Amino acid sequence: MVDFAGWAMPVQYPTGIQHEHLAVRHDAGMFDVSHMGQLRVRGPDAIPFLSWATLNDPALLKDGRGQYTLLPNDRGGLIDDLYLYREAADDFLVVANAANVAPVRHHLEQLASEGVAAGAHGAPGSAGAFEVHVRDESDDWALIAVQGPTAAVRLGRVVEADLTAVRKNRFVDTRLSGMPVRLARTGYTGEDGFEAFVRPGDAPSVWQVLLEAGVVPCGLAARDTLRLEAGFPLFGHELTADTNPRCTPFAWVVKDKPAYGLDAILAGTCERRLVGIVLDGRPIPREGYHVLDPDGRRIGTVTSGTLSPLTRRSIALAWVDAAFAAEGTRLAVEVRGQPAPGTVTAPPFHTP
Repeated sequence: MVDFAGWAMPVQYPTGIQHEHLAVRHDAGMFDVSHMGQLRVRGPDAIPFLSWATLNDPALLKDGRGQYTLLPNDRGGLIDDLYLYREAADDFLVVANAANVAPVRHHLEQLASEGVAAGAHGAPGSAGAFEVHVRDESDDWALIAVQGPTAAVRLGRVVEADLTAVRKNRFVDTRLSGMPVRLARTGYTGEDGFEAFVRPGDAPSVWQVLLEAGVVPCGLAARDTLRLEAGFPLFGHELTADTNPRCTPFAWVVKDKPAYGLDAILAGTCERRLVGIVLDGRPIPREGYHVLDPDGRRIGTVTSGTLSPLTRRSIALAWVDAAFAAEGTRLAVEVRGQPAPGTVTAPPFHTP
């Protein structure tokens, strides 16, 4: 157990990281991710407000659907990456990273009171304050992520809803062994699965029911190796206050619409780019290790790296000079003072 953003979190269970990781890839595993923050954004201006505040387009969402998005700051970087769930046109649940709940809430409240900035990219001018209310509901929810190719089958045995009717990025309110639960077909592993929003008092019972249904408990370490295999970013590593999202594989999130901070993002240049790297051998690239060009010059820095428990290949995400960002480019990572050759590879490193 370790401290993580003020929460006591399991790094791994007695079965070990390898077992947990492969359980998610081949069967089903579960993660207690109750440390994630939940913010309610409600009001008649919820859609235009979130459209202004975030880089993806919440207007594309229908009721009962979710969307990955990014929350920009005013200097071309990010405050957090988020997941939005639309309950109704005037009611959204925003899921934020645990360490960023307070900054995200403060930023959203400030934007709501300021309205749209005059002269912003594509904006007609000041629209005044948005009629929305932002409320921190983090203490109202516990969150258990059930991930893996058999997640729907194992969950389907203990819930009332027909999960075959719940497509990716959609959610349904149902009951699990008599307890109310919201199941969102989303996740952070690259596998199929659901994130179960439950009442905190029900969480231990829900966990026990899932355990008896054959779902394997997994910790932070497996969560990290899984998301890295899937090519997903972790805020504070790949994404930071200085990250221009247009220079990353997640540029697709940046939609062509008025948005706070978009001018600074569009004005930014991509002198460095976020890429995937697969090493030839099995030395493990770690965060902060230098990336080298064929002549041994430093051209970048590893943000996340591991030895894939599934493929047994050394993989990493790294920022490198744009001239070396093309897929197939040969370079190296400096591991314990020695260059470990590798190739730029577009993530994900594993596709289920």
